[in-house]
Amino acid sequence: MRIAAIDIGTNSIHMIVVQVRPDLSFEVIDREKEMVRLGAGGLDGRALTPEAMHAALQVLSKFRRLAESHKVDEVIAVATSATREAENGGEFLQTVTQQTGIRPKVISGTEEARLIHLAAVYGVSVPGDTAVVIDIGGGSVEVTRGAGAAIELGRSFKLGVIRLTERFVKTDPLESRDERKLVRHIDSEIGKYLHQVARGGFDRVIGTSGSILSIGAVASAAEGVAPGASLRNRRVTAKQIRRIRKDLVAIDLEKRLRVPGLEPRRADLAVAGAILVDEILKRLGATEITLCDLSLREGLVLDYIARHRKEIAQADRYPDVRRRSVFELAERCNYWPEHSQHVARLAIGLFDQTRAIHGLTDHEREWLEYAAILHDVGVHISYEGHHKHSYYLVTHGDLRGFEPDEIEAIALVARYHRQATPKRKHDGFRNLGRRTRRTVRTLAAILRLAESLDRSHAQTISGFELHDRGDDDLLQLRTTGDAELELWSASRHAAPFERLTGKPLRIEVSGHAYAEQPDTTTRVPGQTVRRRGDRRLGQDDAVGAAGQVAQRRRAPRLRHRMELVRPREGGDQDRQAKKLAHPDDVQPAARHGLR
Repeated sequence: MRIAAIDIGTNSIHMIVVQVRPDLSFEVIDREKEMVRLGAGGLDGRALTPEAMHAALQVLSKFRRLAESHKVDEVIAVATSATREAENGGEFLQTVTQQTGIRPKVISGTEEARLIHLAAVYGVSVPGDTAVVIDIGGGSVEVTRGAGAAIELGRSFKLGVIRLTERFVKTDPLESRDERKLVRHIDSEIGKYLHQVARGGFDRVIGTSGSILSIGAVASAAEGVAPGASLRNRRVTAKQIRRIRKDLVAIDLEKRLRVPGLEPRRADLAVAGAILVDEILKRLGATEITLCDLSLREGLVLDYIARHRKEIAQADRYPDVRRRSVFELAERCNYWPEHSQHVARLAIGLFDQTRAIHGLTDHEREWLEYAAILHDVGVHISYEGHHKHSYYLVTHGDLRGFEPDEIEAIALVARYHRQATPKRKHDGFRNLGRRTRRTVRTLAAILRLAESLDRSHAQTISGFELHDRGDDDLLQLRTTGDAELELWSASRHAAPFERLTGKPLRIEVSGHAYAEQPDTTTRVPGQTVRRRGDRRLGQDDAVGAAGQVAQRRRAPRLRHRMELVRPREGGDQDRQAKKLAHPDDVQPAARHGLR
């Protein structure tokens, strides 16, 4: 299973694409980051600026395309401090959904702290260690304490580097007076909490986020570490951080841009960031900090994995997102897997052996298979009218990877597996284009016959061959037991299939004639259709011989027929003229090579 996780932060927007392994670990297969400064000028309840929102939308559109190129199964997106506080944050998120299809949700500072802690201890912590995790963003800082993934203390504070820079960094280089104001503010906001954390004790301090990693990169460069080397698990002493703070505070922006290891785009925020990290470590009494490049986005992935173990196992069974979402819906509705999958196999067999007639492609073949899997899910609501319930559940079942018109077609094919055939007055069907209406009629006719061939839900029909004999079709069935119920049901539901092929359908059971038209029985001229009074076989129905069924259902206005005959029996002398097809029906075509 593949997941894309997006963090819409105050300073940067990050995305990772991961492959979840069967053991529920994950591997990052792509990552992107853009610094858009979404919160610049928009913190403390002010509105996000049009420029910042436009830049964020452009980045998110690009991220969406990148995620689609990796064929991800889920896109998880969250927005943090800047969007959380902005007066137009909700409007911004609505625009994101409309323009990109991504549906971000705003998370609280406490939830943000929990997810970051989850990622940090997953990345670098030793099992059993009690860790303090620090994450410094553009709008907030999160500090947590816990043993493993379990958090004992966790809070978020409005001390992000953009916020502090806009409020306190008024001169370049920073004047001592402003630095003292900044330090007093940090202490007033977070000092008591840090004292509480320190009092509880800890084994290590872990630092995440771009601000801390940027300072770590400066420390590594000073030690001669090659640029671009991994920073994860690298330890930086509190003394090194104090020295970097002093160096950065003493120089102006032009010189900071040339500091080895310092990311140029963070040069204007580095002063506030270095002071904040140094003050937090000092109040914790920590002697060093361990760097970690996992943060909120990885926490989102880990949280998703923990909450969706079943879906991930399903993803391993069905790597294709379309197929997987179909089976997820079927299982949510407690479908009958043996029956539904057997009907799907029968339907696909009929589709393949009539390709020369209907001329449909593998794309429509897939629709038929999925409709067959889902045709009975409506029973989850009620057996009565379950074909209509199936239509509703499929259209509202959150099938992923499908276009809306594909979902509508699949739902309609499932809906027409029993009782009424497609009519233009029906909701959904009347809104389809002419070509799609023909496709739905074709697939529904095939599914109706396939479903009847497993009427007992016993999977008695093991295979078949459809033979074009010129004036009629012969369906030779292979069975594993008594197929009388299947033959009876097929005789009642063959008319749409006969209209598809343009000729009568005769059934022969290889080696066993389970039903036969008696010699004294007048052949039924015309269409074997369900009338208003007909219903599916119920508890009190008696199953008679097929000949008796034919006699019971004889009516002058029926036009097509299905005949049940002994192996290799003739009987062409009584054949009747065929009914003209409806304009929306697939027209008959010559078949070649059908077996």
